[in-house]
Amino acid sequence: MTELENDRLLRALCRQPVDVTPVWMMRQAGRYLPEYRATRERAGDFLSLCKNPELACEVTLQPVERFPLDAAILFSDILTVPDAMGLGLYFEAGEGPRFQHPVRDERDVERLPVPDPEAELGYVMAAVRTIRAALAGRVPLLGFSGSPWTLATYMVEGGSSQTFRRSKRMLYERPDLMHRLLDKVTRAVIAYLDAQIAAGAQAIMVFDTWGGALSTRAFREFSLAYLERIVAGLTREAEGRRVPVILFTKGGGLWLEDLAATGADALGLDWSTDIGQARHRVGDRVALQGNLDPSVLYASPAHIREQVALVLDDYGPGSGHVFNLGHGIHPEVDPEHAAAMIEAVHDLSRRYHA
Repeated sequence: MTELENDRLLRALCRQPVDVTPVWMMRQAGRYLPEYRATRERAGDFLSLCKNPELACEVTLQPVERFPLDAAILFSDILTVPDAMGLGLYFEAGEGPRFQHPVRDERDVERLPVPDPEAELGYVMAAVRTIRAALAGRVPLLGFSGSPWTLATYMVEGGSSQTFRRSKRMLYERPDLMHRLLDKVTRAVIAYLDAQIAAGAQAIMVFDTWGGALSTRAFREFSLAYLERIVAGLTREAEGRRVPVILFTKGGGLWLEDLAATGADALGLDWSTDIGQARHRVGDRVALQGNLDPSVLYASPAHIREQVALVLDDYGPGSGHVFNLGHGIHPEVDPEHAAAMIEAVHDLSRRYHA
């Protein structure tokens, strides 16, 4: 086991003391970085980049080498799991992800396999092992997956959707069928995340991107219940230390108490939730991650620093806070503005950990 030079992230996720608040960014390896754009051009397209372990390692490390971040996150895509289930993922210019074989009826659900992550998703595990070796203990590596509900929406819709017409119709007309689909996806996600942990991921994040599109009743039945299964089913210790699990439901501020009761170590917050109020609501049950509005990074470095200070002050003193954006960094952001945010977090947070 390689000793970590910087374990702030893992300590904060377990609500242990840290010297400064750790910081990383969702989509930190992405189009806002010129070096990422160059590597993606070499790869030919996004999916080819995801499926090449050496190039996935290269782009994972690019932000860590540019900025003093406290974590690296595996470069991949949440839709690799349904792709491995035989749906035929492809990306259409200007349209986003698409599936050649969407899930529309009982027969489609029945024939879905639960993929072997070391076989059908072996390129992801190879990337995890390559990244861990290349990091050489500098910072921890985060693995991730989409939540069952979020993945199911893409699988049923056949791609992105604004209304979730097909997936919500299935949910309300055929809840039994939606549950069968979610059961299979949940088993696939648990196997996938456990394989990432075995390959070297030191913390796990589950992106429930579309959980907030559900009503409270539907969220508890069709998203939360499966998040609970994932948390309960995962390996929670590896290499002699805890493997923290972060749940991030975008638009999930109404359900923080429910999410905190899942057994997760931390909850991600989008920018619509006040982090101080969230801390009051969940107490010391979980750490909190977030939650600067990504659009703040369009502002000047001085204004970015002011907004960072407000988030830190809202959370208040003590550990259990991982600073992040409330969603992924926008492609048009100046990298120097990301640098200003990271510097401000480390500089201004020190007094909260004295």
